[in-house]
Amino acid sequence: MNNNIIEQIKKSIEVKQLLLSDAGLLAKIENATQMITTAYRNGNKTLLAGNGGSAADAQHIAGEFVSKFYFDRPGIASIALTTDTSIITAIGNDYGYDKLFARQVQAQGVTGDVFIGISTSGNSENIVKALAVCKEKGIISVGLTGSNQGKMDDLCDICIKVPSCETPRIQESHILIGHIICCIVEENLFGHLNPKNR
Repeated sequence: MNNNIIEQIKKSIEVKQLLLSDAGLLAKIENATQMITTAYRNGNKTLLAGNGGSAADAQHIAGEFVSKFYFDRPGIASIALTTDTSIITAIGNDYGYDKLFARQVQAQGVTGDVFIGISTSGNSENIVKALAVCKEKGIISVGLTGSNQGKMDDLCDICIKVPSCETPRIQESHILIGHIICCIVEENLFGHLNPKNR
């Protein structure tokens, strides 16, 4: 057996154990789920954004909201701001890559929505600029980052910092946290948990 396989799995488990043992972090995840639940009950939506692997995570989480997570129920409104190539290339060309998400939040977001910004470094400039627009428009912001201090720390209403500096470990925990949020929000909105295979 390749020892690297075992080491990679061990490292992933170690980060998740740190996450599990941090009451403050768990409270932030719970608070985020309550804020998102409240937004949906008020007829609002979630907007998600990230770059690279974090863009994929944004799309993954939006897909779970709009389709389903554990059980069949009505779809709930969620937009990944990473998917429309015409919008992305127009903004990139006309305003610059750093405005990629800010322009979309300005256009698509309304007071009471929730923006989920995903950045392993906590410093992605296009996420930082989107968070500034959230402040202006009264959009609730949830950040998913790593443990390093970043610009997002003070800009998000809730910043959930995975206890790792390694990008793969951070991303693995980001999707875990995204799944937890989807699970609890779905249960809050539609009743008892029904963990059938999809």
